[in-house]
Amino acid sequence: MPGTQSVAAVPAAGARMIQARRGWWFLGAGGYALMRPGQVEPDGTLRPSAERYLREAGLYDVKPYNSYSLTVLTSTDCNLGCGYCFQNTAQDPKGGSRPPRIRHARLTPEAVGQVLDFTRERMAAAGMDKLSLLLFGGEPLLNPRGCRDLLTRAGELGTLTASMTSNGTLLTPLIAKELNAAGLGSVQVTFDGDRADHDAIRVRRSGGGTFDVIVSNIARAIEKTSLRWMLRVNVSHLNRNGVDDLVERLGARLDPARCGIHFARVGDVGVGYANNLLHENGLVDDFVRWHARALELGFTVARPRAHVPCQACSFADGRYGAVVNADGVLASCWETAGKPGMEVGTITDGYLDAEQTKGRWVSCHDHYQYDEEAAVRAVFQDRVDAGVLDSLHAVGRLG
Repeated sequence: MPGTQSVAAVPAAGARMIQARRGWWFLGAGGYALMRPGQVEPDGTLRPSAERYLREAGLYDVKPYNSYSLTVLTSTDCNLGCGYCFQNTAQDPKGGSRPPRIRHARLTPEAVGQVLDFTRERMAAAGMDKLSLLLFGGEPLLNPRGCRDLLTRAGELGTLTASMTSNGTLLTPLIAKELNAAGLGSVQVTFDGDRADHDAIRVRRSGGGTFDVIVSNIARAIEKTSLRWMLRVNVSHLNRNGVDDLVERLGARLDPARCGIHFARVGDVGVGYANNLLHENGLVDDFVRWHARALELGFTVARPRAHVPCQACSFADGRYGAVVNADGVLASCWETAGKPGMEVGTITDGYLDAEQTKGRWVSCHDHYQYDEEAAVRAVFQDRVDAGVLDSLHAVGRLG
């Protein structure tokens, strides 16, 4: 029941063993440890005594969920025309920056109430009194009223933690202050390389680059609000060579102490888009170097973790989280929200049964397609994560 501490069970997370500069990193659901070479077999598996020690220390323990995860698209429209967006239904046939997108939908005041009624019932069923809310789109700030209303009223459901994924072009200081006052705590904004590369990729649908306005909006919002920022850097063959300069530029123009930074290879998720950047050794070195330099400049870099289930899409009945499109249709994942044929229910009627959602219930990783095999991607990520962990350890920021 609401008001009690949740004891929601979660499936076992996949512990990881990653070779470090000296020894091996163990990443479990309950924490991490740097293992000495003598504690690990030559093939990278733990010796029985070392595994027993980690289990007794609780590093394998999966923590129960204590908050309900809710993602809401306040608008499916976007003012940018990025070619790789998974919400595109094709590339712009004229070669411009207006790719066709998923169907228009906008969160209305009436729909806000319906979303909250649905969420209240789901939280009660899960025995949770905390809510983790993500404002999503399209571009959520194409509907600022919907964002503000949802934030303000969501606080009625319990303790609220709220974030937003935005392209940053519309996040003026006034809007940032209003949303911060309504309960918004953090914002994720994406960059596509340094200024010239970014402005060629992350283009307005009406034409024109966006780099300077995004950086200016973040800098002014940092001065006026308590918001924290996650800067996602999308990496492709089109912008790889400018990422070093981007890190320096962001470090100089923003307050790194208020910002986290994350580097990610762009998946081939947009229809007709192809990222020709392969997971080769030189790219591993680049990713490790970018993270290390970001740490030197004072940015927060997230510690790599064990493979854990997504709170929304890893449960076929939406037990601990939901993704709601602006029209009230439920999706299993934010990647499939608004896409025809991927509906798994509605906020008024609830979730469809398992037979009806077969083939529609997908996880947030299923739709990222690369030319390489999954095993190649896993090796690449392990090598990058090893470098990041070594860098965090070297500067005492693994806590």
